[in-house]
Amino acid sequence: MNDIRESLKNLPDKPGVYMHKDRLGNIIYVGKAVSLKNRVRQYFQSKRSMPPKVRSMVDQIAEFEYITTGSEMEALILECNLIKKHRPKYNVLLRDDKTYPYIKITNEDYPRIIKTRIIKKDGGKYFGPYSDAGAVNKIVDLLNDSFALKRCSAAAFPPGFRPCLNYHIEQCRGICSGTVDRSEYEEAVEGAREFLNGKNKKIISKLEEKMMTASEKLDFEQAAVYRDYIEAAKALSATQRVVLHQSKDADIVIPARGHDEVHMVLFFVRDGKLVGRESYEMDAGNDTDKKELVSAFINQHYSRLPNLPNEILVREKPDDSHVLEEYLTELAGHNVKLLSPQRGEKKALIDMASRDVIEMVKTLDDKAAAARKRDNDLGADIFSVLKAMGYVYGEYDGRQYRAEAYDISNTNGVDTVGAMVVFEGLKADKKGYRKFKVRTIEGQDDYGSMKEVISRRFNRVFQGDEAFEILPDIIFMDGGKGHVSAALEVLEAAGFDIPVVGMVKDDKHRTRALIYRKAQASAEVRFAEGSPEAVYEEIPLAGKNMLFKYIGRIQEEVHRFAIEYHRKVRSKNAEVSVLDEISGVGPARRAALLKHFKSVEAIKAASLSELEDAPGITTGTAESIWRFFHKTAE
Repeated sequence: MNDIRESLKNLPDKPGVYMHKDRLGNIIYVGKAVSLKNRVRQYFQSKRSMPPKVRSMVDQIAEFEYITTGSEMEALILECNLIKKHRPKYNVLLRDDKTYPYIKITNEDYPRIIKTRIIKKDGGKYFGPYSDAGAVNKIVDLLNDSFALKRCSAAAFPPGFRPCLNYHIEQCRGICSGTVDRSEYEEAVEGAREFLNGKNKKIISKLEEKMMTASEKLDFEQAAVYRDYIEAAKALSATQRVVLHQSKDADIVIPARGHDEVHMVLFFVRDGKLVGRESYEMDAGNDTDKKELVSAFINQHYSRLPNLPNEILVREKPDDSHVLEEYLTELAGHNVKLLSPQRGEKKALIDMASRDVIEMVKTLDDKAAAARKRDNDLGADIFSVLKAMGYVYGEYDGRQYRAEAYDISNTNGVDTVGAMVVFEGLKADKKGYRKFKVRTIEGQDDYGSMKEVISRRFNRVFQGDEAFEILPDIIFMDGGKGHVSAALEVLEAAGFDIPVVGMVKDDKHRTRALIYRKAQASAEVRFAEGSPEAVYEEIPLAGKNMLFKYIGRIQEEVHRFAIEYHRKVRSKNAEVSVLDEISGVGPARRAALLKHFKSVEAIKAASLSELEDAPGITTGTAESIWRFFHKTAE
């Protein structure tokens, strides 16, 4: 929560979208705000007046991110895009997946202007999306009235076709009459297109004149109609910069320099919609040329991706952009273009992203500083533990420690497994995780199981197994003195001098202290009967907030990893044990059946003839298998 408090201080007083995340990094809520500073802070004030659902969400927030936008409308659209992409569990999710409206100029002989929520590849020109459906309706009416455009959907008009009311009240040119000049109509459509592209001064000026004239005539009702048209025109004239109407997939790459680090910020546009943002640290000096940074990032980042966008938008194209385009096109199997737009919606989108990056860099700098402080605090805490154990001396030098943690899981002594997780400082190194199926221990014997697991892990070092060659600086055992003693017995026998601590829990199953064996105790004293109290000491975690959180996370992670593996083994063994109950199915036939059908469910679903086709299965055995499952099913 301290990190969140620091982040709250730097929130901008600008519109945008915020994303709350849990401790695993999952986005649990996406919201929009007129002022990010005011809105996000509300979540971390008193919970008394909050609804239960909001209180539950706030309790799970470990961090938040935000993206600034140019207007509240942009924030609304971006919020919609992000909710559809991430489907956060605390957001209200629409089942029918409605989207925001567009204004469309149809691709017809005599184009119409209509409102739509569906985009099709039909040659039509789309404008939007817009957050205010009421304003869209008014603008469609305004343009149709102002330019007397065709309103009906009819494509052909047979002889004797009678014009509708719109023609008679001069709100339609009467295409159906066959007397409309095509070039004149196209000129009117072009006027409407210019309005939708933002060139609306002429129409707004005329509307203002008509409003004033109506007011002077005391026709306030008509003046109000013109006023509504003006307001709608101004609302829709704001460029919508969170959507690209032409490009389906595009990335925006923007370099950003903080106080101590260089970042590359990547915005994702998918299906024409801005759906997310990621930042990457670059190992480069602050004096590195921006174009060189962009080139290096594009080359290294996209070379490892399975799918590439059609376009990559940048502020300035790198000097080797043509070579990068050829390379990316070959990787993607389709054309990939590097673009540096100077005008239009793509330029507006880059401008919006660039403004957001300015705010983001402040946050990144603060996060980097906070992360360095957390790393340093944790390193200092672990150093103090190692110092108390007699493994280090002097003052902490700022290094990070590699830790391994172990846990055993079983069900009443059956299907026993061991799990090992690895942490480099605060970060879990999941590539270093290992699983062990206990082989030599029968029944409920956690200490014996732990000895086997530790022994197998460190014996792999002597075997030259590269997957086990990196040794930890410290080992955490999910248990007390007995687990620590079991681990040390194996390590000392193998010749390893690695500090081991146990994670001791209180009555509420929370880790209250670390327990270790004093390094100076002699072997005779250490293993003398009844002497553990004399050679083991505890390090209370009270007051060591960083170490307490770190230990809690390690404990949860190793427990989770062990239980998941145990459940998998137990489930597999339970399936196999079903086959053992079938007459005529021994270990060889059981293995043959599983190899052929892949699972017990597939064996159960197989027909008699399919069972007979399995290797090593006779007609009689096939009948036994079929009767067993179908009798059980009945």
